[in-house]
Amino acid sequence: MEAELVALATAGATTIVQQMATDGWTRARDRVVAFFSARGATTPESVEADLETTRAELTTAQHDGDEETTQDLHAEWRTRLRRTLRADPEAAAELRALVDELTPPVPTQQTRDVYNTFSGGTNHGPVIQAGNIDGIYKGSRG
Repeated sequence: MEAELVALATAGATTIVQQMATDGWTRARDRVVAFFSARGATTPESVEADLETTRAELTTAQHDGDEETTQDLHAEWRTRLRRTLRADPEAAAELRALVDELTPPVPTQQTRDVYNTFSGGTNHGPVIQAGNIDGIYKGSRG
């Protein structure tokens, strides 16, 4: 159970920190504030202030190429989420829903435009066109 909570806290922290750099930050911030406020540990104002401080530090770190600070900010929110989940295991379902809501959908299939141009000549054999060809065997295998 502990490993699941750590994994969920990590996913939550990743989502929160990633959302800080998007246009949807205001909505994400409000949802995160609601999540922590519902646990009663802190006031909504203090959670919002902490989030905005983290966002300002993250913006500066990304501008300066400071990966260490970015990792520290991620660890800070991971620890905060892990403590919240330990104190209130019922919060796991709400955090999962929050992560699902704020995580952008991953495209399941990449589409590409293909343009084929045929110019002159005559082909009297098979033509094979594919994105991936693992092997072509002529005759018997053996």
